[in-house]
Amino acid sequence: MSATELPERMHAVRCHAPEDYRLEQVPVPEPRPGEVIVQVEACGICAGDVKCFYGNPSIWGDATRPRYVQPPVVPGHEFVGRVVALGEGAAERFGLQVGDRAIAEQIVPCGKCRMCDRGMYWLCRDREIFGFREKAQGGWAQYMRFPANARVYRIPEKLSTEQAALIEPLACSMHAVDRGQIQFGDVVVIAGMGPLGLGMVACARLKNPGLLIALDLRDHRLEVAKRLGTDMVLNPSRDDVRAEIKRLTDGYGCDVYIEATGHPQGILLGLDIIRKAGNFVVFSVLQEPVTVDWTILGDVKELNVYGSHLGPYCYPKVIDYLSRGLLKTDGIVTHRLPLSEFRHGIEMVHQGRESIKVLLIP
Repeated sequence: MSATELPERMHAVRCHAPEDYRLEQVPVPEPRPGEVIVQVEACGICAGDVKCFYGNPSIWGDATRPRYVQPPVVPGHEFVGRVVALGEGAAERFGLQVGDRAIAEQIVPCGKCRMCDRGMYWLCRDREIFGFREKAQGGWAQYMRFPANARVYRIPEKLSTEQAALIEPLACSMHAVDRGQIQFGDVVVIAGMGPLGLGMVACARLKNPGLLIALDLRDHRLEVAKRLGTDMVLNPSRDDVRAEIKRLTDGYGCDVYIEATGHPQGILLGLDIIRKAGNFVVFSVLQEPVTVDWTILGDVKELNVYGSHLGPYCYPKVIDYLSRGLLKTDGIVTHRLPLSEFRHGIEMVHQGRESIKVLLIP
């Protein structure tokens, strides 16, 4: 093992139950064979973290779903850190040395199940997700461990803390945009300008669509979307989105629609404004079930409906595009808070009135 001198204990936020999160003193993790220990530089607060905090049944389980989260656990999966210790074989496995900046994908796949065997590791049956599972403690801490089967990447020094902490959400955004199969000249509508939707705007801009349109109910988010490359912004609270999309497309509808609001109305709107044989991408975790007439998928419009989950195979591309200045992130990170203010950060993200992406700085 190679390592810098580490303290024995550290500060970490630990989830014990819904709304029972505590800043505690815990042991600093030590690397086992193949593992990496990083000192956390920053870690974002994701909408999934907020849902976990407030007891969302998709995470905590209910009568029809098992619980996924394993408390007590350190939350956080949008992290970047600096390598401070390497277990036996980790340097060779990941191409890292002490002092390097590093990131790991949010999923830790088993590498053995049928999906992993097919190269679809992001759909692993026996996956661990950083910040939710005992074997994959997250980044709301001063130090964290990357397991030996994590997917780890070195981060260039030239990237800012904000850029590096956005790699995980940007990878998710890039995958969703890839699923939309945008072609030159397409009219693309992205609904929901949270951090992921804004990342989708930045990624979609690189696809050179004919017209890129962003939708959101909050004007400060739409202003950021303009800076990231959207051609037009619409606020459904005052703009007639349906009429405007029809007008812009000679009544046909948009070619690609990406849903990133998490609200059932986002699904219903998309089905209405997309053209026949259009590409409909569902990224978001919906707040509640949606009831639609499935006839529109087949007989009425023959739509291509694509799900999008995590950011598989996108991390190297995101790191490369950020390093070359091709992927814009200006305005996405709005707040940096110390670890002790995690509750304030969660509430800011939950309300969404002023913040977009909030980072915790241990």
